[in-house]
Amino acid sequence: MSDNQNEPREYDAVLGGQNLIPVNAAVLGGIPGVKSRLASPAVEVRIAALSEAVKYGEAGLELIIQALQDESIKVKMATYLLLKDRKEEKIRQHLQDYFPIFEFDVITVDHTGKENSRSKSFAHFFPEDLGNGIVLEMVYLPGGTFMMGSPNNEEGRLDSQTPQHQVTVPAFFAGKYPITQAQWQAVMGKNRSGFKGEKRPVENVWWDEAIEFCGKLSQQTGKKYRLLSEAEWEYACRAGTTTPFHFGETITPELANYKEYYSYGNAPQKLYPEQTTDVGSFPPNAFGLYDMHGNVWEWCSDRWHNSYNGAPTDGSSWETGTDNYRMQRGGSWFITAVFCRSDSRRMNSVGYSLRDSGFRVAVASVSSPS
Repeated sequence: MSDNQNEPREYDAVLGGQNLIPVNAAVLGGIPGVKSRLASPAVEVRIAALSEAVKYGEAGLELIIQALQDESIKVKMATYLLLKDRKEEKIRQHLQDYFPIFEFDVITVDHTGKENSRSKSFAHFFPEDLGNGIVLEMVYLPGGTFMMGSPNNEEGRLDSQTPQHQVTVPAFFAGKYPITQAQWQAVMGKNRSGFKGEKRPVENVWWDEAIEFCGKLSQQTGKKYRLLSEAEWEYACRAGTTTPFHFGETITPELANYKEYYSYGNAPQKLYPEQTTDVGSFPPNAFGLYDMHGNVWEWCSDRWHNSYNGAPTDGSSWETGTDNYRMQRGGSWFITAVFCRSDSRRMNSVGYSLRDSGFRVAVASVSSPS
């Protein structure tokens, strides 16, 4: 054994008590120890083993790559975070196998709605097979910090969208699109949407039904599916932007499905569809998420509060209080552009549905239960 104290040893003594291993226990070290802990039934132990594997060069890297096949989405995401910046072709191929990449254009517009930039981007996702050829695509969103709420000078600002405050959101996966009627049918076995179409977003959905969908999907897949929190939703919608829309200062009917009775900013008025449209019909944001503005209002998990005073700053769902109204975000085909802004919010009763009410789903982050 090497006398170098900085070199990983075959056996390490565990000192202290803030872990899952008994105090003063002798624990297997080196690659054998990493392998042993990667076989643990405890997700936290497997994630800790991945971080340890980095110390062991090529042999440790092979174990990390193998962990992409782990059944826990927490472990998969921890593995992805360790590998995502590596340039080796072998690693890029493995990531593509388990977290495929899709490419898209990111578009921004000026205050009149005229396109002023277009750039290529990409995002990782994993496909969730719902059977019969129906797939739910879950896009990886890196964690980050952003300013939630409406700035003082924004057109359409309401008191309920204030005060603007800083929120830090952990990494998570979000649906590439709102849940479609085909996906809803696959999980729930029914569909009462008014505007029929397999690729159209499901609508006429109560909050309780959206929660039921997440529960059934979780049972079916073994992952913890849920609604986005309000903070996660706005973070996901903005995708690093600070303007009223992720496209810029305004939107047009070429960019989103909304009721263009009144334009926002200096954008021209044009005809609108007056119904839902197939998901993905309009350009995505920089995270690769579609239909964040318009099409259907999306249920979030939080209770309604009439301002952000006392709101969580960690991206979690705001569950304090007794108000039984829940939150919706994003606007819809039946609402004007001002209500489709990134910071716009609407409350609705949990047992009430409209032809413009839908939702998208999230799956637990690294810091949440798998």
